[in-house]
Amino acid sequence: MFGLTFLTFAIILYIYMRLSRGITRSATCFVGKTAIVTGANSGIGYQTVLNLASRGCRVIMVDVADMTQSKEKIIEYTNNPNIVTKFVDLASLQSVRDFASDIIKTEDRLDILINNAGIGLSKENRTKDGLHPVMQINYFAPFLLIHLLLGLLKKSAPSRIVNTSSCFAFLNTLSVKNLNFDDKYGRFIDKFLSYANSKFALIIASDIYAERLRGTGVTCNTIHPGFVATPIIPKVYSVASNVLINTVIWLYNIIYTKYPWEGSQTLVHVAVSKKLEKEQIIKNFVAKFGKQQKRFLI
Repeated sequence: MFGLTFLTFAIILYIYMRLSRGITRSATCFVGKTAIVTGANSGIGYQTVLNLASRGCRVIMVDVADMTQSKEKIIEYTNNPNIVTKFVDLASLQSVRDFASDIIKTEDRLDILINNAGIGLSKENRTKDGLHPVMQINYFAPFLLIHLLLGLLKKSAPSRIVNTSSCFAFLNTLSVKNLNFDDKYGRFIDKFLSYANSKFALIIASDIYAERLRGTGVTCNTIHPGFVATPIIPKVYSVASNVLINTVIWLYNIIYTKYPWEGSQTLVHVAVSKKLEKEQIIKNFVAKFGKQQKRFLI
């Protein structure tokens, strides 16, 4: 009886999830505009670049991986040759600084900055910068990149910053003590919480940036794309290495997962819609969760 009830619930939930997935209707042209998309080689990032390129935008694809094939495919599909690839390793703050310095020297404008790159779990406990890899790649590095490129974004206003977070952010245990999480015991729950904390920190920082940028013509928003079938999923499996956990993730994957194109729609909409040109979607988020987090995140 329980099995039948669960199966019925799962089918209804699956149908609801499929029918409720939004698609951006914005037809905004971005000829003459420049966008940066991190994590651009695959998944949501790749689909976002594809969409922006089809609008005539000059897109700077940023990733730690070789993007040669991805770039060629995007140019072939869109007939937009104005696609540039740049290497950056978010696990290295120096790499982020070098990338930002290069952009400031070579680009005369930046209309959209999309911080999409991220990781779910990490087998390592520290980067060379002494930070937890998940927290650094998902929060510290994007925060630093925004800070370093603010001058160019303000110069190009109206411009937008869009950050990719996650619904798991609301399962966080973020505090001053675990900002740089230590999962030295290798427990899956600790690794998961480091991810949730990093995405929550990004939301709070985005809200604070939004407050500080009011009146400058630069907006800063964070989006949750849903549970998307991207390369991050197999990596979670490999790190979890637990049959029960992987089975739960697999079932969740079947019911909830969006295709990367579907997952990119929220990201693209916030980046291009004229209706959101002056909107800060997440407002007063910090006030809701107290001043302490605001102090240690900024």
